[in-house]
Amino acid sequence: MFSGSIPALATPFRDGSFAEDQFRALVDWQIDQGSSALVPCGTTGEASTLSNAEHHRVIEVCVEQAAGRVPIIAGCGSNDTTNALLHLTFSKKCGAAAGLVVAPYYNRPNQEGITAHFTTLTESIDLPLVLYNVPARTVTDIQPETVAALSQLPGIVAIKDASGVLDRVTEYRLDCADDFVMLSGVDELSLAFNAAGGIGCISVTANVAPKLCAEFQAACAAGDYAKARELNDVLYPLHKSLFSDASPGPIKYALSRVLPDFSTDLRLPMTPPSEASRKAVDAALEGAGLI
Repeated sequence: MFSGSIPALATPFRDGSFAEDQFRALVDWQIDQGSSALVPCGTTGEASTLSNAEHHRVIEVCVEQAAGRVPIIAGCGSNDTTNALLHLTFSKKCGAAAGLVVAPYYNRPNQEGITAHFTTLTESIDLPLVLYNVPARTVTDIQPETVAALSQLPGIVAIKDASGVLDRVTEYRLDCADDFVMLSGVDELSLAFNAAGGIGCISVTANVAPKLCAEFQAACAAGDYAKARELNDVLYPLHKSLFSDASPGPIKYALSRVLPDFSTDLRLPMTPPSEASRKAVDAALEGAGLI
């Protein structure tokens, strides 16, 4: 259902508020550069700092601006099942193609609780769900056997796996539903992830290097791993630099270097990246020919 380079979009702020004009321009640029779908209100979009009203407005603007050119996978995660359903209901109403739902954080449910969370959501709304597993942020880890069971539910179509455990890709391929889509959630592992059976990445780096990331994913899809490795070598320093300080500080800085009007404003508790981080981003952008 989804494949290729899918940026998890940064959310620009100006004077503390959502900078809608900058976001609309970012959406257009991403589509023009070859991104195959867009994710508003993910981790990179600082969803955890948005009010529900802001969260919904960002999704609505993304759907409006994309205007059917690419599908929108709306970030709908919450540690509260009821609130996640609220996000999903709004996203379906405004035309999103799917909802990206992170494993419940902070509460630390066991595998039974995780299964109940996702089962309740898929039984409550007719909108495809993409599981999002990122244990480094949530502490909760959706185990492969839980993913396999959830993949059998008709409403759960894919996973964004940011566990960093590459052998899980093979487990998913062997044990999940035949049409279950595996997407990497870690840019620097995407080459190996795709070789093991993945078909794309929900990406931080694609915010600032959408064309290169799209070309990389296209090479993987074509089985041209020589070209994919060449592109990965160009992108790898950028992948690493964008996590040289707390994300999304470095990616917002990178966007301001490539799109001069893009705001670097962050919401507390996030603060601007360090000088060392900015230098690493600059060097990686130069190396990739982006500045």
